[in-house]
Amino acid sequence: MAVILDTAALPPHDRAEAFYTAMMSASVPARVEHEDRRGDVHARMDFWQLGVPNLFRNEGSGIRLVRTTKHVRLAAPERLALAVQVSGVGAFGQGTHQQRVHTGELMLVDLTSPYEFAWSGRGASLAFQIDYSDLGLSVETVRAAATRLPSSPLYDLVLTHLSELPPVSDALQGTRSAPMLGAATTQLVRALLASAADDDKHQRPAMTDVLFTRITWYVRQHLGDPHLTPARVAAEHYISLRYLYKLFAGHDLSFEQWLISERLEAARRQLASPASRHHSIATVAAHWGFNDPSHFARRFRHAYGLSPSDWRRSRGE
Repeated sequence: MAVILDTAALPPHDRAEAFYTAMMSASVPARVEHEDRRGDVHARMDFWQLGVPNLFRNEGSGIRLVRTTKHVRLAAPERLALAVQVSGVGAFGQGTHQQRVHTGELMLVDLTSPYEFAWSGRGASLAFQIDYSDLGLSVETVRAAATRLPSSPLYDLVLTHLSELPPVSDALQGTRSAPMLGAATTQLVRALLASAADDDKHQRPAMTDVLFTRITWYVRQHLGDPHLTPARVAAEHYISLRYLYKLFAGHDLSFEQWLISERLEAARRQLASPASRHHSIATVAAHWGFNDPSHFARRFRHAYGLSPSDWRRSRGE
């Protein structure tokens, strides 16, 4: 997590300008109006980069953000934001859509168009910001979804997922899993919007992509579990074993071969790590689900062209 603003550390007369600078760096250009025009501004902004998408949290005193046509002409990144009202009540307007956003509700903001958003008193909002190109949905689909989010069967799931992202994102910052989390969240948002827009063209593929992403995420978190079987993975996701295999075949993958490849790659990284130089190759292999060292060595050589011991030596261990 990057704390991009905490007004508690600033003199009162510097806070409004600091707020504007931080808001513009984290989101898109807009006019900022503070509820207390005398300058009694209180705010904290946190930012997490999750690969291409990002997560942005703003908490503080009453504000009004106005993104005008002029602002759009100045900078109109092909992005949107799906936001949770963490506390307070927001007032959001974009085009003909007007929404009171209560605590624990979602709102969808098309950052390519003018909008207004405000809250009075103390409030907080958490926004997942994503490129249209990664989302794979048309502007028309997104705008249709904006007014119908609660109609989606995925609404509560996405709301819970976004609400729980900050501590998870904290734990994953700087790891290769952070972009995976961003990609998984992107697919979940895609499915939410497609289902809310009732877009048959995108809804089924989006739901399938979400399930595939959730399964691969789950498996990567349990690679070291020797009891991680296809049957268990299918049961954990309430699908049949046959459908699990079909899902992976749709991505030109065999589940078992993909699982072995993921475990081999995890073991290869650990063997190259100075922190694991005192661990035997058998120990590393067992940690990633290979209980037979000979089987592990054969698989490793086949995948990388070197034995595990030769690979370790080549990395200076």
